[in-house]
Amino acid sequence: MNRIQAFLNDIRGDKVIWIVVLFLSIFSMLAVYSSTGTLAYRFQHGNTEYYILKHLFILFLGFALMYACHRIKYTYYARIAEVFYWGSVGLLIYTLIFGINLNEANRWATIPVLNVSFQSSDVAKLALIILIAKMLTKKQSSILNFKETFLPLLIRIGIIVALILPNNLSTAGLIFMTCIMLIYVGGVKIKYLVYLSSAGLLGFLMFVMVVHFLPNNNKGRIGTWQNRIETFIGGKGSDSFQSDQAKIAISTGGILGKMPGNGTQKNFLPHPYSDFIFAIIIEEYGLAGGFCILVLYVILFTRGYRIVMKFPHTFGALLAIGLSFSLTFQALINMLVAVDLMPVTGQPLPLVSMGGTSIWFTCISIGIILSVSRYIEEHSDEEINSEPSNDYASA
Repeated sequence: MNRIQAFLNDIRGDKVIWIVVLFLSIFSMLAVYSSTGTLAYRFQHGNTEYYILKHLFILFLGFALMYACHRIKYTYYARIAEVFYWGSVGLLIYTLIFGINLNEANRWATIPVLNVSFQSSDVAKLALIILIAKMLTKKQSSILNFKETFLPLLIRIGIIVALILPNNLSTAGLIFMTCIMLIYVGGVKIKYLVYLSSAGLLGFLMFVMVVHFLPNNNKGRIGTWQNRIETFIGGKGSDSFQSDQAKIAISTGGILGKMPGNGTQKNFLPHPYSDFIFAIIIEEYGLAGGFCILVLYVILFTRGYRIVMKFPHTFGALLAIGLSFSLTFQALINMLVAVDLMPVTGQPLPLVSMGGTSIWFTCISIGIILSVSRYIEEHSDEEINSEPSNDYASA
């Protein structure tokens, strides 16, 4: 009992974020258990406990990672930012060449000895946010200089997005939008953001044009993107079944839902435990449950925004807002897809959808945000505002 009390006393950081994580995890356990019945019947001979026990184990490891990351002083992440970034670039290249091919995309890399697969884009997203936050902090004295500040940022963002784009358009777009937001908060000129947006759009159009002239067997994900857009606009295509089943789940949920476990669309909807788990939550918990999920993510973002408003242009503030925006924006994309306001993307609902490494990287991101808030709790305003000169002298 004393050890438990000591452990609880050792937890620091924004208590509101800890509460948000707790409630999202509860929703996750309930929704995953309810939505994996068909999956268990097919592959586990009806053992419905198999997937929820696996999910609980993944969440437990995620909490351990979150706790460990929140205990590390967040400035240490800046010191490994450059190495972490270039390591993720190498990992993305390795995945493009040797990664596991799934649905005509090489997104997954495998750790040889452990035989654990993960999406290398999760690593790259985290590494890029940390590096951009560090560069913006170090370059505050020359933040308006195009050649010295903006061009290095553009190059680093372009490398990551270009390596992710061929196999994962939605993640590339998510990372790109996160970087635009982070650069804006960091104080870069608006016209430079217009340059960045234009460069991104031009690069994407050039990629599509080049792939268009390749043989059909080398077009990669272009056909999938086209099909999803056509389905979203016209309601016809191979992805229309998913959207239709999701809409049925949402329309029959009502205000308070059918109650936990009583949903029926989980038996028809592909991937109800991951990509479309929000539709299952609305069916079983109603609009009230869906609204609660939305509010939890908004709270997560506002806690990061609160740090940036209090201590603008410090590494910790930029790191917190970048990571919280990335998680919230990803959640918004998942929810918009579920309610048929966006084409199908395949983005999971952070900390709610069933998964392995996606949950772990989400927990690492939240742990870093908590590390920033922990530092704020334990230090004076003067110490925090002197952060750039103190923390990067040896970085």
